Amino acid sequence: MAFLIFDTTPIVWSSFFVNFLIISVIAYYHLNIEKVFSPFLTSFVVFNYLFFFLAPIFQISSMDYSNFRFPNDFAYNDSSVVVANILILIFNLVFILSYLFFKENKLDNKRKETFEPNLKYNTPLVILTLLVICFFIALLNYEYLINDISNSVYVIMGESTSSLLLKKKFLFFIPLAGIVIALRYLQIRNKINRNTIFVFLFLIIFLVFLVFFKNTFTEKRNTLGPIYISLIYLFFPKLLNSNAKFFLFMFLAMVVIFPLSSTLTHIDASLKQIFAEPSLIYDSFLRFGSISGAFESLHYDAFSNIMATVEYVKLYGFSWGYQLLSVCLFFIPRSFWTTKPLSTGELIGNHLFETTPRNFTNLSNPVVSEGFINFGLIGIVALAILLAFFIIKFIVWLKTNDCLKHFIAFYFAVHLMFLLRGDLTNGFSYFIGPLVSIVLLPKLLIRTIK
Repeated sequence: MAFLIFDTTPIVWSSFFVNFLIISVIAYYHLNIEKVFSPFLTSFVVFNYLFFFLAPIFQISSMDYSNFRFPNDFAYNDSSVVVANILILIFNLVFILSYLFFKENKLDNKRKETFEPNLKYNTPLVILTLLVICFFIALLNYEYLINDISNSVYVIMGESTSSLLLKKKFLFFIPLAGIVIALRYLQIRNKINRNTIFVFLFLIIFLVFLVFFKNTFTEKRNTLGPIYISLIYLFFPKLLNSNAKFFLFMFLAMVVIFPLSSTLTHIDASLKQIFAEPSLIYDSFLRFGSISGAFESLHYDAFSNIMATVEYVKLYGFSWGYQLLSVCLFFIPRSFWTTKPLSTGELIGNHLFETTPRNFTNLSNPVVSEGFINFGLIGIVALAILLAFFIIKFIVWLKTNDCLKHFIAFYFAVHLMFLLRGDLTNGFSYFIGPLVSIVLLPKLLIRTIK
């Protein structure tokens, strides 16, 4: 249907149609042939359909002579669109071929891991330790959290990026580790005794802490989505434990639930103002929550940012890996490293700010253009191979008996939507914190207590 109403030049129409065929073949393999549960490939397919197919087609179709620009204010031209589609085509082909190769040679021959936290001797103590840690985190950050909830999420705070990452992407994720271990303990100890009663109460308290730390007034969708979708999978796995079920869920979530959630996550009013004037919620819905307008908004700027990145490279050349430094060394504060490169999204945002009417510089930048700005076509191929390699690694984690690895693997599958959209610095750094707090910290506690 989208192609029937897509009125454009033959070469642009063909470039989208070829990519549509490729991603549809991948979707057919994923839903009808692939036997392994791979929520990662689901996210990859859904992302491509929405961000690289439907969104740019809607955006181009809605253009008129008074406004011939994409949501990021990049001016439309046929050659830029075709080049972007060629780069996406190369990335997708390399990715799926690498995915099949690693799956054949790594996954099928991988012995199932058997590590499991020692539930018999130390799990209640580990759960209690995590609960005490959460209590002190809440106590020490109580005023900070109340202020964050009471005020708009967009209130500018005089706090460094490193401090925000430490709090919001590490400390405030620790309740999730407690939830995972406590639920697993209750599932295995399927009889009522003193320990299970206490662990059940601890589980409830962990959930309260999580809602206090992570809610629509303190976080955006790119964090809340992976958290609460992963919790649905944790507590009700049968709802999402097949490729078809998860595909349908993610597609509906991205098209319906996420735009609607923008009403609260992007509202620029304090909680006090909302209670005083509830109509602000409706105004926010009109601005951010419209399903029909979502595809034409900056939420779906990934395709146009590929074109902007290609233009930037034409003007200034490749970065030859310099942009990747901000990805790999994200944890070094800019106050210590004054020449630390900007994230690619901000870099391209600054370029558009200088060359277009755009007055907002914090843009996304998909993995495709991250590869291109660093090493051109070689960078695109390299990042596609790396993505496929790590996805296979996470499929192994998803099959393991280790509840912590299993949970973080599924979390990554949902987070992959944000990682693919970019930019890579934020997508990578926003995952490392949860990985440490959910997997590494509990394992360190387990080993220490043993």
